Amino acid sequence: MDTPKAGEFAHIGRSVVIKGELSGSEDLYVDGQVEGTIELTGNNLIIGPNGQVRANVNAKGVVIQGKLDGNIRASERTELRKSAVAVGDIVTQRVAIEDGAYFKGKVDIQRESAKAETKSASTAVVIPAASGAAASAGGPHATKTPVTEPTKI
Repeated sequence: MDTPKAGEFAHIGRSVVIKGELSGSEDLYVDGQVEGTIELTGNNLIIGPNGQVRANVNAKGVVIQGKLDGNIRASERTELRKSAVAVGDIVTQRVAIEDGAYFKGKVDIQRESAKAETKSASTAVVIPAASGAAASAGGPHATKTPVTEPTKI
């Protein structure tokens, strides 16, 4: 994610100072100062090179180029660019930290959401025990009875 073009993101400029709860349903680019909380569930946050954020962040994706003092919960990805200064804990599925970035905190890599796990479980494949190499080789598990429960692969 590079610096967004106008119209693609809501933009908080260098001279803007926000104190309180910030939430929205569109991507946000912060190059000013924010203090409080940032809730962008399902959307992305980019903290620009001049951005100074003292807030806990909840978003789909977070890219830090400036300063962040607070915890991050990103449902997909967190990226700390080389100019980033981040202090706080990160909970995400994927993380990227460029050489030169400063980070102090812990990282908790989460698996895909429970929703995705349920989806993959519902697409399980049923494999009859009589098919496959074990059956043709007469292995110990070769039977003529098909498996009736889904088998995770």
